[in-house]
Amino acid sequence: MTFAVEVVRGTAADFHARPLPRAATASLWWFEVTAPALVLGTAQPDAIVNRDACATAGVDVVRRHSGGAAVLLVPGEVAWFDLIIPRGHPRWLDDVGRAAWWIGEAAVVALGTPHSLVHRGPMVRSAWSSLVCFAGLGPGEVTVEGQKLLGISQRRTRDGARFQCLVHRRWDPRLLVSLLAPPRPDVAELDDLVAVGDLRLDALLAALG
Repeated sequence: MTFAVEVVRGTAADFHARPLPRAATASLWWFEVTAPALVLGTAQPDAIVNRDACATAGVDVVRRHSGGAAVLLVPGEVAWFDLIIPRGHPRWLDDVGRAAWWIGEAAVVALGTPHSLVHRGPMVRSAWSSLVCFAGLGPGEVTVEGQKLLGISQRRTRDGARFQCLVHRRWDPRLLVSLLAPPRPDVAELDDLVAVGDLRLDALLAALG
């Protein structure tokens, strides 16, 4: 598969404001955030955020146009990429539940992490999955011995699909928890949720190829 690749540095707000292109070419956007941001899923209420804590910590609050729950983006601590697939592309699937499986498969190859599994079942929820993205597990996402390694959210229009994907290079839930309004999880409840990985663009492109 051939992807038009774009590497961009900037804020999470600018990235999430990008419209879904109408071009017939599949694209890979590799994002390098320059400022920390707490990103909310499209359906999450503003009331889950402690705005004072975010302001004090210098963390932007941003809303994405795809589903899922809150994600904290910290420069240097995440690998974030979007895959844009136009309708009719060989990777396009009408079945939303199966549409992201191939992304998980490519990520497993790119990361080279032993014991990785692509989740091919329905959404798995937990006590905090409606609040914290990596506390749940969706189709196409990747786990390592029960810990979530790759998160994916999906936005679909009549023109195509945008898959927003994230791997943590470092995971410490303390800052994330401090930015949420009560009721919120104890840090210990989130400590073991996430597996970290060093995802690189060249390895991802080779795996997608």
